[in-house]
Amino acid sequence: MELAVSTLFMRDKPFEDVLPELLGLGTGRIEVIDPGPHTLTPDRVAKLRELRASYGLDYSIHAPWADTNLSADDDSIRERIIERLQGSIRWASQIEARALVFHPGWQTFVESSSPGRGWRLNMESTRMILRYAEDHGVDALIENVPGPVPFYMRAVHDFMRFFDELGAEAGMTLDVGHANIIRETRLFLERFGPSIRHIHVSDNLGDSDNHLPIGEGGIGWKETMDAIKRTGFDGWIVIEAITDVGGSLDRLRRLL
Repeated sequence: MELAVSTLFMRDKPFEDVLPELLGLGTGRIEVIDPGPHTLTPDRVAKLRELRASYGLDYSIHAPWADTNLSADDDSIRERIIERLQGSIRWASQIEARALVFHPGWQTFVESSSPGRGWRLNMESTRMILRYAEDHGVDALIENVPGPVPFYMRAVHDFMRFFDELGAEAGMTLDVGHANIIRETRLFLERFGPSIRHIHVSDNLGDSDNHLPIGEGGIGWKETMDAIKRTGFDGWIVIEAITDVGGSLDRLRRLL
């Protein structure tokens, strides 16, 4: 397994300032977020490719998440959302990204009058994304997500249903901070170990997803890392803390 850092902690800074600062952290593995001020463009992707060639960097991409409900009831809106994620997939292909992370859909008011429709749309949209990613040589990995947003895929039983219905081989991103909120980190690792290809880590106190530095919340990191090792995981562990990223790297390095 290898440690990586997400550009999430620099989400409020200009994109051009992000990568030079990350180079100073001493990791050549970077997860690039693709929403808002950091939305990828041809020029930015060209810069990423240039830095890859000069410094031997490797990348993953986190697709936009705030406005991308894969279960949006309006067909035209949902189609645009899928097109936006397909754009992230194309960028991921161009920078030879290790993975592309995306979020599942969430319930809308329509669920009360059309029970099951939102889940069905989530599955249809996900199948489209996975097929598109496969065509572009990208490993697209759906992530477990927290409340209070009513996401369809938060808990282990949601992912059991997902994998049962998908009818195709697929992987997932395990977010340890998200799983900690519902006390299911160990269960995720036990049930889906071979399907977990990418891991996000940040700390919290078990009440909200506040992306604390490693060691500043309530997660038992030695036990968590030992559980990850037992699965045989050999992918990236991406730090998503929004402060003290360097300290988080050092703490995880000692555990590894």
